Amino acid sequence: MRPEHHEETGGGGLLVPMAWMYSEYIADEVLVTGDLMEPTTLEYRAGRDALALTIFLSDGAVADELPVARVDELRLLTAYGAAWRRWVCARLEALARPTAPAGAPDPDLALARATWRWLEETELLAADLDAIGPPPWEPVEEDEEGRTRVWTPAWQLGLPLGHLAVHLY
Repeated sequence: MRPEHHEETGGGGLLVPMAWMYSEYIADEVLVTGDLMEPTTLEYRAGRDALALTIFLSDGAVADELPVARVDELRLLTAYGAAWRRWVCARLEALARPTAPAGAPDPDLALARATWRWLEETELLAADLDAIGPPPWEPVEEDEEGRTRVWTPAWQLGLPLGHLAVHLY
């Protein structure tokens, strides 16, 4: 979103990523309402980022409270699995295609891409070790009590947290 200009000379003003910031705000409100995790944890950040990315890529946030239809849409989109990952990749690719003449890059899309990179490249210790097993090609690591420790991409922990928060909203 560009600052308002009244002259037609372009101005080249600072681009403000309002759509992304509002998607993050909505995601944060949904997670805070659910009261599932401390906001200072990496798991909370993963949940907020996964939910914000979902909100942003599903045609952005809406004003005021989330309507029931939008909550249902978020519930369906955040259902756990590889389908969400494929959907995110496809939407980011579609948004990356140039539809307008070359100009300044979209700051909202840049933040969405950075968030997706963080969700994919950051690994967190899985909390539910009975549900997630280590890939067969990776060595198994055990803690002092003999429990298996599994590291997983942040989106795989954040997405179920976001999904549960949407259910509780």
